[in-house]
Amino acid sequence: MEQTPTPTEIDQILDETRVIALVGYSGKPERPSHRVARYLKKRGYRVIPVNPGLAGQDFFGEPVVASLADIPADAKVDMLDVFRRSEAVVPVVEAALEALPDLRTIWLQLGVTSDEARALAAEKGLNFVQDRCPHIELERRG
Repeated sequence: MEQTPTPTEIDQILDETRVIALVGYSGKPERPSHRVARYLKKRGYRVIPVNPGLAGQDFFGEPVVASLADIPADAKVDMLDVFRRSEAVVPVVEAALEALPDLRTIWLQLGVTSDEARALAAEKGLNFVQDRCPHIELERRG
């Protein structure tokens, strides 16, 4: 994949994704991470919210987990969606690479970028999207 994925490549990623671990989930409906998680769920994705302060709470039938390591091995997470500041991304990506054996895509939300995370993804042969929102990309498609 090129430095910046094309719309066609993003469409392919979204078509092939089934299970998303969403790091930085907020239980507050007005927060972007909550709105995006809810939208992705409505679009048919399984969304596993990750937030240590909300662990055990319910999100549309899915329990919020404290960390990526708490996601069951049989969940088969294929996308990591990160709602964290750019400077906090690398440890999240490192944890995902360790905890999520089926991971195929690392996605950093709008305003979030990391050359080091990009390098980690490239090293593992993973798709990498940054400074984009899957909600917006899905809306673009219609």
